[in-house]
Amino acid sequence: MPEHDANGDLDLDLERALEVATGLAAWAVETIRRPRSPATATDVREKDGPADIVTDTDEAVEAHVRERLGRAFPGHGIVGEEYGGTQGAPGAPHWVIDPVDGTTNYAHGIGWCSFSLGLAAPDGTPLLGVVADPWRGETFTAVRGGGAFHDGTPVRAADHATLTGHVFMTEWAAHAHWPGMDALLTALADRHCTVRVMGSTALSLVQVAAGRATAAAIGAFHAVDGLPALLIAQEAGAVALPELPAHDEPLLLAAPGAAAEAAALWHRSREASRRAR
Repeated sequence: MPEHDANGDLDLDLERALEVATGLAAWAVETIRRPRSPATATDVREKDGPADIVTDTDEAVEAHVRERLGRAFPGHGIVGEEYGGTQGAPGAPHWVIDPVDGTTNYAHGIGWCSFSLGLAAPDGTPLLGVVADPWRGETFTAVRGGGAFHDGTPVRAADHATLTGHVFMTEWAAHAHWPGMDALLTALADRHCTVRVMGSTALSLVQVAAGRATAAAIGAFHAVDGLPALLIAQEAGAVALPELPAHDEPLLLAAPGAAAEAAALWHRSREASRRAR
C-alpha cells in the first residue's frame, strides 16, 4: 500500500520496496557465502588504515545493489559504504547500503558479518530496514509502523527487567575503544552482565530486536550500517537513545524493562569520559 513519506511529497510503496530489498538481501547472502580462502586471498585492500579494509566482495555486492535500486527506484538517492552518495530527485527518499558489515571478520574467515540495507525519508527518518546474516541464514526486516520480523515471524525485544545475567552487545571504533567504553564495560561487569564484541554493528544491534541481547551500544552511529538495524530494533519495541542519532553520535538500544538501568550506566560512563579528558 502506498505510504506518504515523512517530508510530504513522495508516495512510497513500502511493500514493493521491501520486496526488492529482501530479494537483494537473498542475492547478497549467496554472494558473501561463496567459497574463498582467507589465508591466500589477494582481494583485501586498506582504505583508511590497517583496521579499515575492503574486499572485492564488498565492492561487487554494493555495485550490484546500487544498479538494481537505480533501475527499480530511479528517483531515489543512494548512500553506500564503498561508493558514497548518489543524489536523488528533490524530496526523494534515499537508500543506505553496507554490503558486508563486518569486513574484517569476512576477510579473515570468521563467520559473523551481515548485509544491511535501508530506506530513509529525506529528513533521515528510517522507513524500511533489512539485515541479513549469511552464516546463520537469518533475515531481519521492518517497515516503519509495521513491527519487526525474523524470517517472516514477528519478534520482540526481551522482557528482561535488568541487565544482570544477560547479554550486552557493543563494537569497537574500528580497532579502538570509543570514549566511555571502558567505564561502561566496568559497570556492566559489576552487574554480572556479559558483554560481547562480535564485529558487525548491524548484526549486533538486531540481537536486541531478536530478544537475544538485552541492550547494545555503539560509540559512533553511521546510517549505512546502523539505520536499518535501529528501525528493526525500535519496531521490536526496543528503546533507542537518542531515537535517531546524528552521524558519529553514540547510540544505546535496550529492552524496555532494562532501559532505565542501561541509560543510567550509559550516561555515567559518558560523563566519566568527559571528566577524564
